[in-house]
Amino acid sequence: MAAISSGGGASIHAPDFDEFQRQASLMTSCTLLWKELSDHFESLEEKLMSRSDVIKGKIKTLEMETEKSLSSLEERESTIEKSVSIAMRKVEEAIQKAKDSIGIKNEENNNNKNNNDCEEEDFYKKLKCFCVEMDSEAFWGFICGKKKEIDFMRENLPLAFNDCVDPAMFVLDAFSEVFPVDKRTDSGNGNDLGWACVLLLESLVPVLVDPVLGSARAFVTPGVKKRAMEVAETWKASLDERGGVESVKASEVHTFLQHLVTFGIAKDEDFDLYWKLVVGSAWRKQMPKLAVSLGLGDKMPDMIKELISRGQQVDAVHFTQEVGLVDMFPPVPLLKAFLKDAKKAATSIMEDPNNSGRAAHLAARKEQSALRVVIKCIEEYKLEAEFPSENLKKRLEQLEKVKVEKKSPAAATPANKRTRACTMGPMPPAKAGRIANTYVSSFPAPPPTYVRSPQHTQYHSPPYAVQPQMYGHGNTRSPPANHYAAYSPEHSPVLSYPSTPPMNYPPPGGYMGYGGYQQAYYR
Repeated sequence: MAAISSGGGASIHAPDFDEFQRQASLMTSCTLLWKELSDHFESLEEKLMSRSDVIKGKIKTLEMETEKSLSSLEERESTIEKSVSIAMRKVEEAIQKAKDSIGIKNEENNNNKNNNDCEEEDFYKKLKCFCVEMDSEAFWGFICGKKKEIDFMRENLPLAFNDCVDPAMFVLDAFSEVFPVDKRTDSGNGNDLGWACVLLLESLVPVLVDPVLGSARAFVTPGVKKRAMEVAETWKASLDERGGVESVKASEVHTFLQHLVTFGIAKDEDFDLYWKLVVGSAWRKQMPKLAVSLGLGDKMPDMIKELISRGQQVDAVHFTQEVGLVDMFPPVPLLKAFLKDAKKAATSIMEDPNNSGRAAHLAARKEQSALRVVIKCIEEYKLEAEFPSENLKKRLEQLEKVKVEKKSPAAATPANKRTRACTMGPMPPAKAGRIANTYVSSFPAPPPTYVRSPQHTQYHSPPYAVQPQMYGHGNTRSPPANHYAAYSPEHSPVLSYPSTPPMNYPPPGGYMGYGGYQQAYYR
């Protein structure tokens, strides 16, 4: 220890200075560590309190949902007896109507009346007669032959089904010839009757609602549900035999999904299958509603992203409008991206050497199809304020005008007055030289350079497909800022058609597989 002398000659021993510094540093470290620990525990306490509040809120919500579910179950249980009694009364009434109908027919037979009541009455009474008599086979044949009356049938079939003793079984028996497996001969397989199956299944929905609770509960008997599930399992089992989900017809997909919704037999374990089926047929108008009814509402954002990645932006717009995800997926950028993709596709067709001679025609058709789809979508969802369609309509009119102008010179020559290009007389018939004993002109044949081929006398562009009667209830990257310029007549080049169109032009609907252009025909 160091000693310090005082004025009186005595020495004082002072503490070691290094030891003092060490103790002071240790105290500072302890103070900082204590503060750090205090802050840490305070943070933990706040997190625990926050999580506790969240858990309490979830518990409260769960209690409310449980109470609501129990109340609903009690209500359902208490109304079963009443619902069954109402259903039994309807069955008894239907049975009595069937007996009366059979008695009337027997009386007519006894009086040697050969007229069939079902053939003499008006359309609705015919439907009602088949339903009362539960004649599913005759009913199915009648429905399949009346596709032009689909709107009337959609309105009146639910009323006619009310007179069936068992409307659910009646419908299952009616389309059993074609669903779940088509049992017709090869000659009949070309006639797609999916529209009729969907029509019956949709018309059955209001008939199966609970008479007391309404749409909250489907009134399906265990026997009907069992058979409906067997039908669904049979259809799923046949997928592998027909090449999987990608090979199945869209009408069959629609029928299957509507079958699940109508009878309430969707399964959670089959959600992946439902996803693939919905996305594969997303261009059908009813698919968004069916997806929600099947329980895919929570998966809709991912489904919409997949549609966008596949180039089906317009389908994605329909899905977003149905489920209310417009804020997450704004429709205008999607429609602009769709038009941009269509423009790129048209340009690639023009540049493809394999399409020489018909490239302009194919490119124009593709662009026209895309424009029509987008314009209709804008009008349907009232997007004019965000995306005016005036320039799009001008571009569409310009393309159509070019097509008409190219057709008009050929149309001026009557088909029955086919003349040579060198005005040397009438041409032989179109089939001359292809069949025996055909007429051959007595005029000398002109040089080949002056002959206009008979097949090229007049070119008829294949008509655009019109929107068919629908059956049933009913890249996110934006284009450049100046998006209207791409579709304005002042900025868009006029696509011209070849002066001599080829014979083998594509049929209606051909070459339309790009990115969901099928919507032009089904929307």
